[in-house]
Amino acid sequence: MVAADAQLAPGAALPLPDNHEDRAVYVLSGEISVAGQVFEPGRLLVFRPGDRLAVRAGAAGARLMVLGGATLGGPRYIWWNFVASSREKIEAAKEAWRAGDWAHGRFKLPPNDDAEFIPAPAQ
Repeated sequence: MVAADAQLAPGAALPLPDNHEDRAVYVLSGEISVAGQVFEPGRLLVFRPGDRLAVRAGAAGARLMVLGGATLGGPRYIWWNFVASSREKIEAAKEAWRAGDWAHGRFKLPPNDDAEFIPAPAQ
């Protein structure tokens, strides 16, 4: 597994590891180019397994999150901010979030970050 915060100098290239089945780059700031295409902040790029490639920072440099690892087996279910391997786990997460027991429940809020509660959608 790889999870890295990469700060690239202007024009710098970062080769991506090709030994992970799943690889992605999220552009936090600056811009990057891959295979001649330019990508700006807020873009998530997901790459095919085995492709040998590098990302190159633009003129102002770039900051990226680099993610990768083995492909997870089985289906994935997504609802709001939750991703799980079963619908039952999604339902349990919904209930735990709605319960809002931040001190003892399934979800813990960061220290000093409990002034605002964002409710889950109704469905």
